[in-house]
Amino acid sequence: MVIAKPVNEAARIAALEKYAILDTDPEQSFDDFTLLAAFVCRTPIALISLVDEDRQWFKSRVGMDASETSRDIAFCSTAILQSDVFVVPDALMDERFRDNPLVASDPHIRFYAGAPLINEDGYALGTLCVVDRSPRELAPEQREALKALSRLVLAQLEFRRNLILLKEALTDRTKEEHERQRELIHVQETLMRVMGLRQLPASPRPR
Repeated sequence: MVIAKPVNEAARIAALEKYAILDTDPEQSFDDFTLLAAFVCRTPIALISLVDEDRQWFKSRVGMDASETSRDIAFCSTAILQSDVFVVPDALMDERFRDNPLVASDPHIRFYAGAPLINEDGYALGTLCVVDRSPRELAPEQREALKALSRLVLAQLEFRRNLILLKEALTDRTKEEHERQRELIHVQETLMRVMGLRQLPASPRPR
């Protein structure tokens, strides 16, 4: 399956890498959002999917065992091309997805809805999506709730990235302070040696 990619793909991948989140351990703050998405949309599956160069990787997942899939078969690859919630009411009736392995076999996707995670620079990092094994539609209030939750996911991503940057800045500052302290000690030791030499008693003159 050939998928379209965003026109800003290279910059989008570079932006995603700056979050340093791919292949990290599960975090409760993200798991809460997938639980809420599944509950609000009444679906058995909910995912926070980050679309990498050749795969979609799930930072959080409910109702699905796989931690990632190939990008070539990912519904989210199409969802990140949208500016609003992308909905597939019945994948078997959609020529783009009817032969997709995720439809024909486990997890047997029939319904998909994904809200793109678009950061302040306009890069779609991935989606908050919900999946069902039966065809259906989202009610207007469910669609709005999914969009709201996607904004919270993005805010959590930004918070996490800023926290990492702050820790790095503090680490760099600590290193600089230690380096200055070492330099100061070196200067003090040099001064002590110089002063010590100057205070040595003069040798007696021979008679």
